[in-house]
Amino acid sequence: MTEAYIYDAIRTPRGKGRKDGSLHEVTSARLSAQVLNGLKDRNNLEGHAVEDVIWGNVTQVGEQGGCLARTAVLASELDQSIPGLAINRFCASGMEAVNLAANQVKGGAGDAYIAGGVEMMGRVAMGSDGAAIAVDPSIAMDTYFVPQGISADIIATEYGFTRDDADALAVESQKRAAAAWADNRFAKSILNVRDQNGLTILDKDEYMRPGTDMQALGSLAPSFQQMGEVMPGFDAVALMKYPHLERINHIHHAGNSSGIVDGAAGVLIGNKEFGEKYGIKPRARIRATAKIGTDPTIMLTGPVPVTEKILADNGMSISDIDLFEVNEAFASVVLRFMQAFNVDQDKVNVNGGSIAMGHPLGATGAIIIGTLLDELERTGQGVGLATLCIASGMGAATIIERV
Repeated sequence: MTEAYIYDAIRTPRGKGRKDGSLHEVTSARLSAQVLNGLKDRNNLEGHAVEDVIWGNVTQVGEQGGCLARTAVLASELDQSIPGLAINRFCASGMEAVNLAANQVKGGAGDAYIAGGVEMMGRVAMGSDGAAIAVDPSIAMDTYFVPQGISADIIATEYGFTRDDADALAVESQKRAAAAWADNRFAKSILNVRDQNGLTILDKDEYMRPGTDMQALGSLAPSFQQMGEVMPGFDAVALMKYPHLERINHIHHAGNSSGIVDGAAGVLIGNKEFGEKYGIKPRARIRATAKIGTDPTIMLTGPVPVTEKILADNGMSISDIDLFEVNEAFASVVLRFMQAFNVDQDKVNVNGGSIAMGHPLGATGAIIIGTLLDELERTGQGVGLATLCIASGMGAATIIERV
């Protein structure tokens, strides 16, 4: 089978996902176009250079609706002969775009692809597209649907994580992200966002709170306790599904959960012949990809079984992995991953994660693959695994190997 290589990976800084965020004036299509242009210019791509643009975005409504991938191509400087495919696997959409592109290359369906994703959470509100699993009572009742924040608290309750455990991980995420920016560890991958006049409007992740400490987080009220205990009483739903639990311990809040932000990321993937044609060297090969379905109520445990699957399918063990990127959707997700595999925290999210820098849903999967690649190169290590939990109970993973 043909090898699929990563030739380049870039991302925008993440802007606060609200009206006073630095990226609020930029649409999803225009931000995506800037990423596509960045990859084109950095790699001197011409004409029908890639087979397709595969682009993830989660809330596919309004200006993020239609086939956003094709709209982004037409808004960019890429040749109009390049098509576009918009996909949605919730929080793993950006990763699934990369994995799909890699497997297309491996299967011989084209020499190269651009894959990634975008989410402008300050412009297109999460959940504004509706979802049958949440709004159709017949499905919601059958699946014991609860919101993701409740799911994160169920994980904490089921696996014994305390509020202090979650807050400590959040403080460490902030500390690591601040240190990474201070040490210019993201410099290779950051694409400054410019306005229509060519002026830079954002050149650094702006959601970070580097001064965060345990005392500050301790003052925050749990975000999901009221919806769990009072209205509409999702704790009762969870306890019907998991009767061995006496109660749900609500430990998550804004400070130990992922931030709502705007952002986009793209990865250039191709075979050996593509690199030779454009005179560019591969940075890593995509060694393996995987996805899996999991319990839809606890919902966010997917990184564990999908990691077990990708390792087993490829004859690998957890000790074969040098570095991990586990999306910090909620603190308990990462805590459960480290607990399940007995992985040292020094190998996980070493440059911080979505708790510190934010989680632009459709882009994050591509972002963490790029972050993982940069860190493998910086440290001279060989193999890394990136994984995300996914709404409705799924998991996705990618293993890359530096070349």
